[in-house]
Amino acid sequence: MQKMPAWVRNCAAALVAGLTLILCQTTGAGAQTSDLVSHNALRVCADPANYPLSDKDGNGYENKLAELIAGELGLPVQYTWYPMATGFIRNTLKAAKCDVVMGYAQGHEMVLNTNHYLTSGFVLITPSDGDLAAVTELADPALKGKVIGVVAGTPPANHMARNGLISKARPYQLTVDTRHESPSKQMLVDLAAGKIDAAILWGPIGGPLAKDDYPQMKVTPLIHETLPPKMFYRITMGVRQGEKVWQRKLNSLIRRNQDRIDAILAEAGVPMLDAQGQKVLEVSQ
Repeated sequence: MQKMPAWVRNCAAALVAGLTLILCQTTGAGAQTSDLVSHNALRVCADPANYPLSDKDGNGYENKLAELIAGELGLPVQYTWYPMATGFIRNTLKAAKCDVVMGYAQGHEMVLNTNHYLTSGFVLITPSDGDLAAVTELADPALKGKVIGVVAGTPPANHMARNGLISKARPYQLTVDTRHESPSKQMLVDLAAGKIDAAILWGPIGGPLAKDDYPQMKVTPLIHETLPPKMFYRITMGVRQGEKVWQRKLNSLIRRNQDRIDAILAEAGVPMLDAQGQKVLEVSQ
């Protein structure tokens, strides 16, 4: 079993590949039986204040994915809200209060992963008319001496250190209560204000935020970093360990509705990569 990096366990944001992500956990989940899955609603475990992924108003793209899956099942969506931080799985999915996490990085023993429906990675965000707009990799000499925002403890920080960029980096917190603060949003505020020269964020968060509020920014997936740690992750839906029937049902729904899932992600501004994280996919909305 592949070991999940610390930034995913502690909730990148989100990560998750998960994020998804960014994708936050501390304790293992025991096997459960399939009769715990509700037949009256699609019971979703979600963060109430984690836009662009999920929020209580239903504006996140994971909310829209939940509506899609629920529609295919002929069920309403029912949420169990809990901040995407330490104890999320233990207090939601493992406690049988809900039956699926809509976005979870592949390869973590905390949940039983479905097949992945998204591969995404970290992105570099810069002013589209600036001198960094042509940068596609962290080894580019144009980044030398620049102030780059990065979430502390995430894979890009390792690559920045390797390329001599960490001394002037501006770190942002990894683990926060999303109901009260958002390092990702603050990083983009600082970029727009000229306090930093570039921002590195998990693509499924940074891409939609830039599309929503900073259309003048350029979002460049960092797909040319060949050394570890890897900069891309496959994102799945997460169910309880042992729920093989439910997992197979969701796998079938993902397979049959992949084009509709892709359209939701593309409309949100999520950068999508091929399964090897080496090519940016262009998806029609």
